[in-house]
Amino acid sequence: MTEYDHVTDDIEAIVEDTDLPRRLKEDVYETLDAKAEEYGGISNEQATDIVTGVENRYLETRVDPLDPVGTVSAQSIGEPGTQMTMNTFHYAGVAEIDVTQGLPRLIELVDARKTPDTPMMTVYLEDEYAENREKAHEVVWSIESTKILALGDVSTNVADMLVRIDLNEETLLERWPTHDDPSEVAGIVAETIEDALGVDARQAGTAIEFGPDQPSYRELLQLVEQLRDVVFKGIEDVTRVVIRKEQTDEGEEFVLYTEGSAFGDVLGIEGVDASRSTCNNIHEIHRNLGIEAAREAIINETMDTLEEQGLDDVNVRHLMLVADIMTNNGEIESIGRHGISGNKDSVLARAAFEVTVNHLLDAAIHGERDDLDGVIENVIVGKPVSIGTGDVDLRMGSRVTGSKPADD
Repeated sequence: MTEYDHVTDDIEAIVEDTDLPRRLKEDVYETLDAKAEEYGGISNEQATDIVTGVENRYLETRVDPLDPVGTVSAQSIGEPGTQMTMNTFHYAGVAEIDVTQGLPRLIELVDARKTPDTPMMTVYLEDEYAENREKAHEVVWSIESTKILALGDVSTNVADMLVRIDLNEETLLERWPTHDDPSEVAGIVAETIEDALGVDARQAGTAIEFGPDQPSYRELLQLVEQLRDVVFKGIEDVTRVVIRKEQTDEGEEFVLYTEGSAFGDVLGIEGVDASRSTCNNIHEIHRNLGIEAAREAIINETMDTLEEQGLDDVNVRHLMLVADIMTNNGEIESIGRHGISGNKDSVLARAAFEVTVNHLLDAAIHGERDDLDGVIENVIVGKPVSIGTGDVDLRMGSRVTGSKPADD
């Protein structure tokens, strides 16, 4: 029995007896359950009519056998791609965060770049963290990297060979909201400096001093440079976090947008809703959530990129095909000579894409054979393409019983 209250065993049998995919069956169950609740029940005949209608529509919209889906998808995505801009835009109206969009972003996705030009995350919060700004800021300071210049002033005393840090009390209490004493937080900062730089840091209130073991002006300046890179709180790769109040499916809530990405680290932070948070790095999603999640990310990212440019008439199934091809081996492969196009079985198909001479030379050296099964290689040699009616062989035979078929 299904999890739906108003779906009977008979209706479930009707749905399960179809050739619909599982996700579509779940949609049918939801619809039948809602209609049964609205009208006080639904008969087996009515359920049959609905299910039959859905199944017929599903079968009608399936691709016909031997349709060149790859070529159609490439044209469907490539033609609008010529109208895309080459700019970087502000993300979601947040002036502080720039994210690569347009054609560069589309190329980034299909090339499966290890790191995007402008990595970012969209972090959703849960429970009180999504409703209370102060609680949301606790998550902000757990994510955004806090460096020394954000905490206070740094000065050098060349005469005494010392680096002095005068910490700002308000900033300390703001970034460590669970502490009430600025001196206690300054102690945490001093310990971090000792661990990171290997020096003996002396703390007095919110002032910290330290210096090189041996008097050396060069070492003193090196300590100051190293100090600038020390992360005292947050995630090193995340340089900025912007907090916005937005209307979402969950209602009005606070949402965080980050410059920089460390998806795996963010998912474990208290207050973060791991089920909704995402990032624009498909490889990070793959590492943390698996290949199916990476496939969904490729689809969503390419669709969002096209819609942002006003090119939302591209059918999502074409993007799904691209995502399937990129992920069907369990790893993310690029669509290029170092990925899918460069690994095709056909020598001519590989040569038609890039570095033609290299492919032909390597094939000749290794004695490769091209069976001319695909579209590209048949176009090159002038043969009928093996799609649609071009893939069907007909023979004409005699009506006389026992006679052999005539030659082609």
